[in-house]
Order: sequence, then C-alpha cells, then structure tokens
Amino acid sequence: MVSRVLNRGNYETVAAAVAATEAGAGATVADIGFGGGVGLDELLAAVGETGTVHGVEIAPTMLDQAGKRYRAVIAAGRLVLHTGAMHQMPLATSSVDAAISTNTVYFIDDLGPAFAELARVVRPSGRVVLGVGDPADMARMPFTENRFRLRPIAEITEQLEAAGLAVQEDRRISDGRMVFHLLVGEKR
Repeated sequence: MVSRVLNRGNYETVAAAVAATEAGAGATVADIGFGGGVGLDELLAAVGETGTVHGVEIAPTMLDQAGKRYRAVIAAGRLVLHTGAMHQMPLATSSVDAAISTNTVYFIDDLGPAFAELARVVRPSGRVVLGVGDPADMARMPFTENRFRLRPIAEITEQLEAAGLAVQEDRRISDGRMVFHLLVGEKR
C-alpha cells in the first residue's frame, strides 16, 4: 500500500525528473531511493530494451516488492537492484549516464558526502536530476514534522556544486498542492 501511495503522489515529479535526464535508448541510468518504483518504470521506458536501469534503495520492503514486481526485467538484465544509500552506493565509478533522486534529501544528514558519491557514479558530462519539494510548502505538510530535514534550495544547490555537479537549471513544477524543484545538473 505504501508503494502505491508513493507512486501516485510522486508520479508527476518523478516523470519530469526522468524527462530532464534526457536519457535515451541504450543509456545506463539510476534511480537513487526509488521507493515505490515509479521512477524505475519511467527509466526502463526511456532507455528501452538496450539500456540498463540501476535501482538503489535502503528500505528492504521496497527492494523486496521491486524484486517481485520486476522479476522479468531483472532476469533480462535490464534492471539491477542494489541495497544502499546515496552516501555509499554500490555502483562503479563513472558507471551511469544519468541519475535521478526524488524526495530523498530530507533524510540525509550530511549532503556533502552523499552528493560526492552521486558525482562519483555519474560519467563526465552525465546528468543528475534531484527532485525536492519547496521547503516552504513542505513545512506546511503534517508528515514532515517527523524525521524530515528541510533545507533551502540554495543550500542544496551549493552542495551539488561543491560535489562537482554544475546545476544548470532549477525547474519548478507543481502538482496543485505544492511546488517541486527539479535541480538539473551535469558532472563537470
């Protein structure tokens, strides 16, 4: 049930993040903190039959559900699931053309090491798209009182830049309830 709620609530933001990667057929991409898996669906469609999607997730329940749901594409080698967090990813250096991560920064204590690790796994000139709810809008949501760390977008952007990810754009999208920022960066 949680994964369905996550997928429904995050679909527009995740779909926009995948589109912003500009990943095409044959690309190797990653969804860091894939939650309910909607990003995996969108990335698999974007890279087609010849591409590879890596899903990195810390929650055993989400990994288990994804393993069952995507059994066929895992067997075909198109999807590889990994247990891990953004600050310590089980991916090789410069192994992905693009990566997305939406609604994950709220749970990261120290952005510096996490973003450095994100930069490590992306190839030179590769794209990173980070989806973040606007902090003012997020602060009004009752669920953010528990364990959410809300940061100004400028702070997140500065940390991405410091990690070697040049933020080229702050795309703002709205789901009618709140504004989301898509921070679109490229590895220098």
